[in-house]
Amino acid sequence: MTQKLYESASGSASAPSSRKAFKFLTATTLGATLLFLSGLILTGTVVALVMATPVMVLFSPILVPSGIVIFMVITGLLFSGGCGVAAITALSWIYNYVQGKHPRGADQLDHARDMIASMARGVTEKAKEYGQYVQHKAREVAQGQGS
Repeated sequence: MTQKLYESASGSASAPSSRKAFKFLTATTLGATLLFLSGLILTGTVVALVMATPVMVLFSPILVPSGIVIFMVITGLLFSGGCGVAAITALSWIYNYVQGKHPRGADQLDHARDMIASMARGVTEKAKEYGQYVQHKAREVAQGQGS
């Protein structure tokens, strides 16, 4: 196992280069330092939680409702701001479209408008044809009863 560590790409046994050793020592030192810091932070968090628990229990009748109110106010402000931005964006798009500046999506809107107009013309033609058919049948029935 230790021989595999010292084998180079050519397959012969050699000592690791100083660059590899430096990388290994740096990574080991950094890893150990970060592990130590994470342990300290975990310990500090637990100690702070133990100390803050009685205060949180005493003030929870005040903190919980105020937290809910603050959350609702912030949510309402963000929602109203988002609606305002959406309205300004829509009005800007409409203004640019009316001015003929061809904003993004104008082609799709024009295509949809043309399709709807085409369908409306088709329905109008069908209604006229059906109306004429009904009038023709009504005349036939009226002539058949008159004879």
